[in-house]
Amino acid sequence: MSQQLVLEGEVNIYRAADLKTEVLAALRAGPVLEIDLAGVTELDTAGLQVLMLAKRTATLEQRELRLRNHSPAVVDVVEMLNLGAFFGDAVLIHS
Repeated sequence: MSQQLVLEGEVNIYRAADLKTEVLAALRAGPVLEIDLAGVTELDTAGLQVLMLAKRTATLEQRELRLRNHSPAVVDVVEMLNLGAFFGDAVLIHS
C-alpha cells in the first residue's frame, strides 16, 4: 500500500524547509510514496530541490517515489531543466 501526499499552491523557497520535513516523513512512512502535484501553482528551484532530495532518498533507502498529476507549473520547470529522466517519470520523459 502506498502513502499519499498532495502538494498544493506554491512549492517554493518560502515553503521548502517545511515541505522537506513533510515529504521525507511521508516517504519514510512506507515503501511507496505517491505525491500528487495537480494543485501546484508555482515550482521554483528550492521546491524542485525538495522533490530531488525525496527521489534520491527513496533510491538510497530502497523506497519508491511516484510523482503524479503534474500541474503545468511542474511540467514547465522539469522540462526546462531536462529532469524528466532523473525522476524516471514517463509523463515527463520525451523521446
